[in-house]
Amino acid sequence: MKDHPRQPGGPARFSLFRSLWYRSRSEARDDAEAGRSITMPVRTGVPPLQQVLRRLAMGLLVLAATTLIVYADHDGYNDNSDGSVGLLDSAYYATVTLSTTGYGDITPVSDMARLINILVITPLRVVFLIILVGTTLEVLTERTRQQVRIHRWRARTSDHIVVVGYGTKGRHAVQTLVGQGIPKDRIVVVDAQRKYADLAGDDGLVAVTGDATRSETLLKAEVQRASRVIVAPQRDDTAALVTLTARQLNRRATIVVAAREDENVPLLKQSGANTVITSSSSAGRLLGVSMVSPTVARTLEDLMTLGSGLDLIERPITKAEAGQTPRTCADLVVAVVRGKELLNYADPRLTRLQPGDHVITVSRAVPAAEQA
Repeated sequence: MKDHPRQPGGPARFSLFRSLWYRSRSEARDDAEAGRSITMPVRTGVPPLQQVLRRLAMGLLVLAATTLIVYADHDGYNDNSDGSVGLLDSAYYATVTLSTTGYGDITPVSDMARLINILVITPLRVVFLIILVGTTLEVLTERTRQQVRIHRWRARTSDHIVVVGYGTKGRHAVQTLVGQGIPKDRIVVVDAQRKYADLAGDDGLVAVTGDATRSETLLKAEVQRASRVIVAPQRDDTAALVTLTARQLNRRATIVVAAREDENVPLLKQSGANTVITSSSSAGRLLGVSMVSPTVARTLEDLMTLGSGLDLIERPITKAEAGQTPRTCADLVVAVVRGKELLNYADPRLTRLQPGDHVITVSRAVPAAEQA
């Protein structure tokens, strides 16, 4: 018995198609699962009442057009009750025809009327039905559109910022990031409470609802591809667990954590935090400064509020500033970042600015209108 020659690459090609099929099914399942916890930014659209009124107007327009078409050729129709078709009869026929009710008491009898029914009225019937069920179809397809948006977002998201916790600290952190020019589509919020995730979505941010101490929640936020992570929950123990989980998933990201107590700072740094900001001690120091010198406290508050009066910013030096002293800079230089070292203004080593240096300066705040 003669063997049939095997097609070159046949099994390999089938294996490739099968692996691609399984991969697409797996991605679809992941997107469907993510769709239950990921909130995409809310798109400003037409209000629901306006949509309904618009659909109603379109339906009435189609109905009026059909009525006029029938009435223009009313001699080609027969009414079983009196034999003649008037304007009201034309409207009645258009209504029962477009709604596919079809009582049969008024029928097209001439060849022209039947041809018009085939070529004109039948397409209008389809348009009328599409208008009627458009709202229902929109609801049914919303989930599919959501999954498509999530899939596209997951495919292109990298080097973004993950903000864990959208309470007071998290919201102010996001406002500062946006004020510094970071696009909202590069910020992802993670919060265990749905109301805060919805609030982030209303603010134009992608949000993930879930427990950030669990790996699957942070993976939905693509934390493994993030460049920075801000951890701002309500409790320090939660912050430590989130930091541990984020550091395990991403070894290169810069992690900044907000803590309530100073005694938890070493633990958070051991968990993988690069920087820890203690809210209670910072507030206490600001209270003390306010008691001694309220004007100094107002100045500090001004420096920490982006876009108000004076801003404290970090920027790379320009080519013209390289080799010059910090005093020659247009802005007031308070510190210089050289490599991984921070040199304050009074450091004796800070005689000349070197290429690659970053300066921390006090500059005039640029209003949002001027930035736009």
